[in-house]
Amino acid sequence: MKLLVWFEPHPTMEAAIVREKRIKKWNRAWKLALIEADNPDWRDLAEDLGFEPLKPNGGD
Repeated sequence: MKLLVWFEPHPTMEAAIVREKRIKKWNRAWKLALIEADNPDWRDLAEDLGFEPLKPNGGD
């Protein structure tokens, strides 16, 4: 199952790409800390954006 557990908005596509490239270089512990700072329960944030919740084993 895939969940949207973290995201951040950016004013431009270029800014988003720069940020994504920086985060990709981080170690796993830093990435987990980034998620858990805002979403400690690992909720599916896609539901907050109006998407239907994913079903278990629903299309990895």
